[in-house]
Amino acid sequence: MNLVVRSKDFNGSIRKSWPAEIAERNGSLLLLRGVFDAEVSHPHLGLVQAGTVSYEYYWLDRWYNVFRFHEPDGAFRGFYCNLNMPPVFDGETLDYIDLEIDVLVDVTGNVLVIDEDEFEESRVRSSYPEELVENARNALKELLGMIERREFPFDYLDSLQQIS
Repeated sequence: MNLVVRSKDFNGSIRKSWPAEIAERNGSLLLLRGVFDAEVSHPHLGLVQAGTVSYEYYWLDRWYNVFRFHEPDGAFRGFYCNLNMPPVFDGETLDYIDLEIDVLVDVTGNVLVIDEDEFEESRVRSSYPEELVENARNALKELLGMIERREFPFDYLDSLQQIS
């Protein structure tokens, strides 16, 4: 089944949208699969080629999502995680409010937290409620713990080490 994913600002305006298909639904988890239809230049990921596959993990009750990227030839590229308000899925569209902070995990498992300064700027500019700020900080801790413990979906990193 195909759907549209929309990343939004706190004010509700759409930042980006893209098509994806539902690969699996398990409780609050939606696993989507998307394919980049054009090259994208990203300041932290570099050049993402057209044909790059994105496995996208969205929990409808969590404050983050996880993207697992694979090159067009199938090689694992890394994880890209967004802190966001829990997404809303109406059966055709999945919307989430992006909260700026991102976590990158490279093929060796190195972790980089980025854009915390953008979160602080948005927090002030948009007057984030304190509960939102607290939820975002807790989500970051939870996400970093999942990565460190190689919990799903980051257990994928262990499967790569077994291959090498």
